[in-house]
Amino acid sequence: AVRNKDNILAFYDLMINQKKSEEAAAKYVSPSYIQHNPLIPDGADALGKLFGQVTKERAHPRVVVHRIIAVGDDVWAHVNFLNLFNDDTDDQGLAGVDIYKMDAAGMAIEHWDALQVVGTPTNSAPWFAPDVPRANPNGMF
Repeated sequence: AVRNKDNILAFYDLMINQKKSEEAAAKYVSPSYIQHNPLIPDGADALGKLFGQVTKERAHPRVVVHRIIAVGDDVWAHVNFLNLFNDDTDDQGLAGVDIYKMDAAGMAIEHWDALQVVGTPTNSAPWFAPDVPRANPNGMF
C-alpha cells in the first residue's frame, strides 16, 4: 500500500507538475489501463498523450494532493487540479477524488474520479448555480 501511494504521488508530480505526461504514463500506468471517466480513453498511451497536450498548452498546470489513502491495491487521492484549462493566476481549479486500482508491480490498472469546480466565497458553484454565495465557511480542502 505504501509503494502504491508513493507511486501515485510521483505519477501526479511527473504527469502534471513537471509536464512529463508521456513519461509518467509509461512509468506508472499499465498499458491495459481501464479509464472510467467518459472523457478520457483507456490505455496508458492515450492518458499520456491527453495530459501531454493539456500541460503543453498551459503555462503553469499543477496538482496539489491534499489527502491520499492506500489500502492494499486501492489508492484514493483528494486533489486540487489548477490551471489545466486556463492560465488565470486566480484559478481555483477543480477538486477531485481519484480512485486507482493498482497491480502487483505498483502500476495503475484502473481509475475512477469525481470532479467539482472549487469556486469562490461569492460564486460557490460556478457551473451549476452561478453567483450563489457559500452556505458555510468551510473550504473544499
